[in-house]
Amino acid sequence: MKTIRTQTPLRLGLAGGGTDINLYCDKYTGYVLNVTISLYIHCTLIEREDGKIIFDSPDTNSYCEYESKEHLENDGKLDIFKSIYNRIIKDFTKKPLSFSLHTYSDVPSGSGLGGSSTLVVGVIKAFAEWLNLPLGEYEIAKLAYEIEREDLGIVGGAQDQYAATFGGFNFMEFYDNKRVIVNPLRIKNWIASELEARTVLYFTNITREAKDIEEHKKGKLGDEKSLEAMHA
Repeated sequence: MKTIRTQTPLRLGLAGGGTDINLYCDKYTGYVLNVTISLYIHCTLIEREDGKIIFDSPDTNSYCEYESKEHLENDGKLDIFKSIYNRIIKDFTKKPLSFSLHTYSDVPSGSGLGGSSTLVVGVIKAFAEWLNLPLGEYEIAKLAYEIEREDLGIVGGAQDQYAATFGGFNFMEFYDNKRVIVNPLRIKNWIASELEARTVLYFTNITREAKDIEEHKKGKLGDEKSLEAMHA
């Protein structure tokens, strides 16, 4: 039985956050600068032979077990795991799978580092490795975006999925019809070291729901002054 492990980096948004939301970049062009950091979402996928599907998320104290089948209904319990599984079956295998999926995050949920999107990317990468799926970086990021934003209906942009997939320093361009161009930046080591030395990240013990932040951003897109600030 195969065991697949992935380690997918979280990200810092440096500039352009909000211009990656489809309501903005479908009309204008979004530009985002971000960088991944040495904090990760860890995923372990273990192949099973007993016809079971197990999802285990210690971060949320959630554990679910199901009989293997082609579609798992979302019921509020680890729906993000089920939606990934459903798309893998629908788009690729066309038949049910049996496995255990265990995930762990280096940071608390709601830390503002793109955790949920990074989780989706990490799980997709594990499935891609296990099943030898023909997925490149752009395909993984786009699939992660569709699962989170369309299948699950979670409001948000697209930078997190592409940052988690590509890693490193990136300048991203967001166009209409979900077209994205990722430009990896060749940052000199001394510049990266200087940025790291001058950056302090600390946990305030305050978390927030990403969907609330994104809904607020969407509301601001109808305000002329807010739009002018985003254009800048």
